[in-house]
Amino acid sequence: MKKVSVLLLSIYTPLLLYWMFFGFGREYDAQAAYRYNLVPFHTITDFALMRVGGRIDQWINLFGNVAVFIPFGLGIPFIKPYRLYSLLLRFGLCILIVEIVQMLSKRGTFDIDDLILNSIGVTIGWCLWRYIFNINKRLS
Repeated sequence: MKKVSVLLLSIYTPLLLYWMFFGFGREYDAQAAYRYNLVPFHTITDFALMRVGGRIDQWINLFGNVAVFIPFGLGIPFIKPYRLYSLLLRFGLCILIVEIVQMLSKRGTFDIDDLILNSIGVTIGWCLWRYIFNINKRLS
């Protein structure tokens, strides 16, 4: 499983990074202001209550930001079995860097809610890994 996880994550990670910086029609605009949200649950609330965007936008923002990070929570522990806290700390630092680069490159928004939603995805993946790990342990 370790080799499979390494292979899949080394394909998935660059694809996800491409999507995060160039997907959804993101283009560099030198004149654009830096966009950011530092208020926890602000964007989540806006999308949940449909204050912005439509139903598709709601699904992409709320569920997409969770779902696309489940593979990291599931795959990384097969490579190195971190405790959840340790995995979230490392992951949080990485996604924080990605969010900052998105903002500075003007190819996205730094959004604290993305950190929250992405971390939920990693946590779900880690729980799935833990479940699989425990089943394998019992069967051994």
